[in-house]
Order: sequence, then C-alpha cells, then structure tokens
Amino acid sequence: MKKHRYKELKIWQKSMDLVEEIYTITKSLPSQEDFNLKPQLNRCAVSIPSNIAEGSGRDSNKSFIHFLNISISSAFELETQLFLIHRLYDIEINEVQEKVEEIQKMIRSFSISLNKI
Repeated sequence: MKKHRYKELKIWQKSMDLVEEIYTITKSLPSQEDFNLKPQLNRCAVSIPSNIAEGSGRDSNKSFIHFLNISISSAFELETQLFLIHRLYDIEINEVQEKVEEIQKMIRSFSISLNKI
C-alpha cells in the first residue's frame, strides 16, 4: 500500500478549512450552548480531518477506508447539527452546509478509489 501524505490530500485541506468555519460559527452561538451544541459541532468538525490523517498512516487501504468511514459519519453528524442551529437560532448555514456536502462526496469518492486498488 502506498502511504498517503494526508497534508497533500484535498479532502484533508478542505476539512481543515471547514473546522475553522465551524469554530467561527460556534463562537456566535448563545452561551446556553456552551456545553451542548458548541462542543458537539466542534468535535464533529475536528473529527473529519483527524480521521483522514489517522487513516493515512495505516498499513492497508482497508484500514484507511475504515477511518474514512468514520470521517464521513462525522460529516453527516455535523450536517445535522448545522440544520439544528439553523432551526433553533436562524443562523445561515447554506454556504457551510454546501462545503460539508462537498467533503462528504470527496471522501466517498476517495474511499471508492482506494477500494479498487
């Protein structure tokens, strides 16, 4: 198996940018969310590039795909939480939600390509 340089992967780079955006959004949430949605959103966002990086260091594509699956699951969880903050606090999420969807598609495509190797 070829070792992947995660820092060169577009999905990792875009996921890192997404983390920054999510942290900006969570700063704008009311203090009543300090122990609820804020940390949950942040953890989900951080989980995406973290699992891509962790998987890239594994010894097999099968193992890497496992971590990509965790990463995409975190992206879907994050998307749901974004819908929640939109519904609860009328925070505009369209732009960031589109980025989450793009990352989901990229992870899925990358996972499929690894499966073929």
